[in-house]
Amino acid sequence: MADESPADGPRGERSTVEPPKSFVDRANVTAASAAAFDDWPACWERAAAMVDWTEPYDAVFDGDRSGGRWFPGGRLNASANCVDTHLAERKTQAAIKWIGKRGERRTYTYLDLYHEVNEFAAGLRSLGIEEGDVVTLYMPSIPELPVAMLACARIGAPHNVVFAGFSAAALAERMERSESEYLVTCDGYYRRGNAIYQKNKADNARISVDHEVTDIVVERLDDESIKLGDATAYDDLLSDHRGEEVEPVSRRANDPLFLIYTSGTTGEPTEVRHTTGGYLAHAAWTSHAVLDLKPEDTYWCSADIGWITGHTYLVYGPLSLGTTTLLYEGAPDHPEKDRVWELIERNAVDVFYTAPTAIRAFMKWGTEHPDSHDLSSLRLLGSVGEPLNPSAWWWYHDHVGDRECPIVDTWWQTETGSILLSTLPGVDAMKPGSAGPALPGIDVTVVGPTGEPTGAAEGGRLTVETPWPGMPLDLDADAADDGWQYVTEDVARIDDDGYVTVLGRLDDTVTIAGHRLGTMELESAIAGVEGVAEAAIVDVRSGGPVDSVYAFVSTDERHEDEARLRRWIADRVESTIGEFAVPERVVFTPELPKTRSGKLLRRLLKDIANDGELGDTSALRNPEIVGEIESALSDRE
Repeated sequence: MADESPADGPRGERSTVEPPKSFVDRANVTAASAAAFDDWPACWERAAAMVDWTEPYDAVFDGDRSGGRWFPGGRLNASANCVDTHLAERKTQAAIKWIGKRGERRTYTYLDLYHEVNEFAAGLRSLGIEEGDVVTLYMPSIPELPVAMLACARIGAPHNVVFAGFSAAALAERMERSESEYLVTCDGYYRRGNAIYQKNKADNARISVDHEVTDIVVERLDDESIKLGDATAYDDLLSDHRGEEVEPVSRRANDPLFLIYTSGTTGEPTEVRHTTGGYLAHAAWTSHAVLDLKPEDTYWCSADIGWITGHTYLVYGPLSLGTTTLLYEGAPDHPEKDRVWELIERNAVDVFYTAPTAIRAFMKWGTEHPDSHDLSSLRLLGSVGEPLNPSAWWWYHDHVGDRECPIVDTWWQTETGSILLSTLPGVDAMKPGSAGPALPGIDVTVVGPTGEPTGAAEGGRLTVETPWPGMPLDLDADAADDGWQYVTEDVARIDDDGYVTVLGRLDDTVTIAGHRLGTMELESAIAGVEGVAEAAIVDVRSGGPVDSVYAFVSTDERHEDEARLRRWIADRVESTIGEFAVPERVVFTPELPKTRSGKLLRRLLKDIANDGELGDTSALRNPEIVGEIESALSDRE
């Protein structure tokens, strides 16, 4: 067993945690192989070597640190890299294991996946879809979604996956922006046992789009009352092209593989176009180096494919390595709150990659759920989506990983395509609360308001100082004094060891008594109080300047009476940050408002706290919580 956490701080917080020797001895990346990345950009040949090229590239990078193109002259096909290349060695190995919301189970071997991807690719071509045409995919986590992604990639048609929970208006807007004339959707799906009629939303979107749309429908509900109209049934399309094979289209390294849009919960959706060569090489290498994936692994990334995490680390990364990827359609607490641990035990999952918001929910539900299952198959744990606060880190480490699993607390964005900040699990010590250093080949810094680098103890905007293979086309980067700089919207600190602690988004900061704090800093302090499961901080404005902050807090099974818990929260914030940072109000709520992908909708809490007009709430998975929070605040005067 790895060293136990000392009792020298709240919940055993300490500065570093070494990875277990048993893991280091078998890790994909060692200190020696990581050191080979010191030579930029030649270091990225190692990533490119993980990809099969139909034509070799002329250079790793055409340009300099001020920008350029990755792997010019190279040609490849992403679908062939994820399917065809594995047939010789593992055609009978599971590529995708799917568990549906009603308990259905389907397993696709790599040979099964090859056949269905080819047949659907042939079907797409029969409908007139050609290389360069954008195909929109609007489905939940069902196997037909990754099949459609890979079929599009096979014929060189960029896909545009739209999260299934988005409204018809959001779907229409993304189809309009991408000029997509083709839509693959489903008749519906199930949420907590209830049918959601997806085709109705898709039909409404088609009406709103100015151009003609050809659609294909996966029949998921077995509901004869749903009429396909002039749509083509997915199964019929496969039957019409049974046994057909489609030669993968050779794509240039910088041809787009897919389009993806930001979620739109805080503003207009932004289109991001990721390339075929650079993106796939970066996805494969980070899956190998950070997630330590091996072909014999069963791996579970709990993200929805509609988000970039699902694209990179549920589909393209693991499948390019020949790994078995688990695809789960259901909720983590349905039918019971031990569902996640049951699936890990039943499928002998080796690597589990999930979001901090999920980890904090698991904490709230109680340790008895993971403790009641055999999780000994787990080798590595990962976190993605937002900063992982130290108390949640330790809970994850102790109760899920049994203190034997390294945790990679990864940072990256839709724009970056793949992980940029993380410890290498076989090389680096971990620091709870910190994402870790920049990966080999990546150079980051933190800058102040005028662009000057800040000291180790200061916060500022996180910037990436050199191009990287997974960068998208048309990245919004800035010219810097010494070349090139991608300035993110994240606030961070870099310590003397080069470890980056991400404090939150730039708009997820608050200013109190002239001090700017990341909401993550305050929320981590509050989450360190026994009885607190999760916290969200928002600023309360009066006449313009920020006067104070409110803390919205959900509790776990250990929570004491509210008056005592408020005192503990105030004491904790005062002792870790300062008296000036103690929230004016602590509002207890059963849950925090979350999108269907599990992200905190902080904007909504700001609107409620500031008596503002509530914006769009269609992305909420728990809309009933709005009224409960408003009721809790109704006596504020």
